[in-house]
Amino acid sequence: MPDPGELTEDAESALEASQEEVRQAAVPVALHGQRLDKVLAQLVPEFSRSYLQQLIEQGEALIDGRVTTKVSAKVRLGHQLQITLRATPQSQAFVPEAMPINVVYEDEHLRVVHKPAGLVVHPAPGNWRGTLLNGLLALDPKAFEVPRAGIVHRLDKDTSGLMVVARTRQAMDALVAQIAARQVHRQYLALGHKNWTSASPRTIEAAIGRDPTNRLRMAVVDLSHQPGKTAATTFDLRDQGERCCLVQCTLHTGRTHQIRVHMAHLGHPLLGDAVYGGAPLGGMSRQALHAWRLAFEHPITGQRIDLTSALPEDMAQAMQNLGLSYNLSP
Repeated sequence: MPDPGELTEDAESALEASQEEVRQAAVPVALHGQRLDKVLAQLVPEFSRSYLQQLIEQGEALIDGRVTTKVSAKVRLGHQLQITLRATPQSQAFVPEAMPINVVYEDEHLRVVHKPAGLVVHPAPGNWRGTLLNGLLALDPKAFEVPRAGIVHRLDKDTSGLMVVARTRQAMDALVAQIAARQVHRQYLALGHKNWTSASPRTIEAAIGRDPTNRLRMAVVDLSHQPGKTAATTFDLRDQGERCCLVQCTLHTGRTHQIRVHMAHLGHPLLGDAVYGGAPLGGMSRQALHAWRLAFEHPITGQRIDLTSALPEDMAQAMQNLGLSYNLSP
């Protein structure tokens, strides 16, 4: 049976919706003692873990030839796993699509790319094709050897800026660990409504969860009453005009829509961010947020990587229209 990297090669030609495919694999030492659903998610990365759980519960998974319907069943080194797969839009999404990708740093272990506003990072309902993941698969055959084509963190569709992408499993695991330990430093520039009246710098520690009144949004929540996760962002005022402010945002956690939610919570929703109360201003029709700096220790060599990205044209023009300026320096 192919190793986990080779298992993703079938995604290159996408399964037909009417087809079934049986995959088999022996449990490697790295996955010994883990849950069945977690192991299968590693071995079959083009299917979501939740979908694999459904297949397990439907009796489509075997351990050493015996049907197992318990998703939490522990597997051991050398166990022979088998699962019957059926194509889903998600599995069919993992195909290469050529597109221009602005690579700002590259070596044999990782890349740092500049994602433009409007590009979705990872296939999801409504955007199964034309994503950065599809572009990475076309750019680099090695991307098939790592889960999610090496994507270890994401930017919202309408947020521009720097992202690091792993090219090897070793680099990916190390980068994920660095992000979890808050050792990857990410700074953004944001244009918000209204004059900044808070202290600067100011760190906001406010948990984020699903908005109970609108499941399509996130919101600051009280963890004693609502589900969510702790979130912290430091804001530094860089300039302001009569109706807006330019703020540098440093992430200490990486929650969904974190900067957008925290800025709205402070009374400064981002220009163009209609989801969180922002409105077009200065020519900005999308959320005015740019990931301009990314700094981390190289996961293999230990070298310090510290990269910056110039503002995209629409944000630079909006700042000019609104009389704002900022010297982009770390």
